[in-house]
Amino acid sequence: MRPALRKIIYAILFEAGGILVGGATLILMSDAGAARSLSLSAFGACIAMLWSLLFNTVFEAWEARQTTRGRSTPRRIAHAILFEGGLVLILLPATAWWLSTTMWAAFTYEAVLIAVFLIYAWAFTLAFDLTFGLPDSAR
Repeated sequence: MRPALRKIIYAILFEAGGILVGGATLILMSDAGAARSLSLSAFGACIAMLWSLLFNTVFEAWEARQTTRGRSTPRRIAHAILFEGGLVLILLPATAWWLSTTMWAAFTYEAVLIAVFLIYAWAFTLAFDLTFGLPDSAR
């Protein structure tokens, strides 16, 4: 699969599942209700998709320069942590505003979402790689 197409398919599938996972998590954590939680999740997914395209381009460029090929568990963990950490920095103010809450409460929501999405990102990426094969940068 061509690298650009792989990134687009990855981002769309990941964010579609992410809207459901994130929305359900926010519904359980906050008193914002389903409409606000799911709309924030959809907004976050749009931002995350743009971040994913940028982040994965940079990550794969770095990965291609490494002497060790493949995607080991430590490399997958680093990918997930770096991706989610950057996304939180971008989304924290939006979460506080959208849910009409304090930055601390938004940080608490984001901390739980990080834990949920670290697991989701790791599992999704593994399943994606098993289904579509490794990108050229990891072979």
